[in-house]
Amino acid sequence: MSLESFQLNGRNALVTGSHRGLGAAIAITLGEAGANVGCHGRDPEPGHVCDELRALGKKTFYFAGDVADPKVCSGLIEKTVAEFGSIDILVNNAGMIRRAPAAEHSIEYWNEVIAVDLTAVFRLSQLAGQHMIRRAQGGKILNIASVLSFQGGVNVPGYAAAKGGIAQLTKALSNEWAAKKINVNAIAPGYMATDNTEALRNDAARSRQILERIPAGRWGEPKDLAGAAVFLCSSASDYVHGHILVVDGGWLAR
Repeated sequence: MSLESFQLNGRNALVTGSHRGLGAAIAITLGEAGANVGCHGRDPEPGHVCDELRALGKKTFYFAGDVADPKVCSGLIEKTVAEFGSIDILVNNAGMIRRAPAAEHSIEYWNEVIAVDLTAVFRLSQLAGQHMIRRAQGGKILNIASVLSFQGGVNVPGYAAAKGGIAQLTKALSNEWAAKKINVNAIAPGYMATDNTEALRNDAARSRQILERIPAGRWGEPKDLAGAAVFLCSSASDYVHGHILVVDGGWLAR
């Protein structure tokens, strides 16, 4: 296997939730590897990611909207195909978290998290998969799971349920689409320094407890997902199906 198998030249990608954080790092890294990358976020302004992709000489666009809305999901896939001619790579990164003890966790919190973190991932994957099947040229779907795909967490029942569902959805789709040369895999980040973990990082006691368990001794950074994302979106991973690749600084091994 040559290093060329990790290149994404000529591939067309969509990364949801790429306005900042993990999604932004993944989008820029895919562009550095050669892909054209469509970006998405809830913020009406595109931010810096599209500018960085254009500086790399890549085609890009920004689509604003809440993926809890089915029309936004269909619009994202349609926009990608219209702008680039195809969608070869889908990265389902958009997500949210609501923290409250289970006894007080409102049904509104539950519904909101499940809609964004699980239902939208299925709908986007389904739409992208339909396009890939019609083209009969394969494709890559990469879901962003979590270490809570394996653990229950505390005060985040909706998030834990959704991320557990992402792991199973990844396997279910790979079972159906692997023979069609569509790879469906996931990355399960550990405790990363993003907006979703700001409350934990600002809690001195909880942050210390988390750091004491991470063998690497630090919070993860968005760039720590870069290599895993390129691998799972490139031809280097053509025989990898239904896998959840943990990037957690050793958290689960502790």
